Amino acid sequence: MLGFIHTPILKSFDQTQMENSAYNMTLMMVGCVGLLLMLSKQGSAEQHVVGGKQGWDESTDFDSWASGQTFKVGDTLVFKYSPMHSVAELGSESEYKKCDVGSATNSMSDGNSVVKLTKEGTRYFACGTAGHCDSGMKVKITTVSASSSGSSSSNAAPTSTSTSTSTSTSGATCVSGSFAFMVVGSLIRLLF
Repeated sequence: MLGFIHTPILKSFDQTQMENSAYNMTLMMVGCVGLLLMLSKQGSAEQHVVGGKQGWDESTDFDSWASGQTFKVGDTLVFKYSPMHSVAELGSESEYKKCDVGSATNSMSDGNSVVKLTKEGTRYFACGTAGHCDSGMKVKITTVSASSSGSSSSNAAPTSTSTSTSTSTSGATCVSGSFAFMVVGSLIRLLF
């Protein structure tokens, strides 16, 4: 008789343990999906190559390029240029308009300068080579919050006056998000 009573208790215990295990596995999967989605959102920053294929060069129409760009917090600017050029970050719009490169807040001359856009606001860049800024080799970048959408037309000032291409990693967001949901769906089917 003892064996008869003991058996249903063991089955009940095993069933409860399996239900708890399935519940814990589901929670763990939901956590993994959340983590994947957070990581994929961080991967959505763009890299703007200033000047596009021409790079940071006097022949580039920086105003035209800038009019079609949206710069968001987390994006990066990449200045690619020859040794005859440099990049000077200017501290104010006044310095930008006057091409006052002598008072630059930051000067770069490595030929492949990367600038991370870390906060909202406007930043000004110009070539430090004599006469280049005056001939139009300068760019004004207005950075908006990472959650902003759309182009840089209505409220924002021209986001940049330099030609550049941008490379988006938002496709990775779609792929990793789809993958995460596929994995979760498969695991849920296995559990139930």
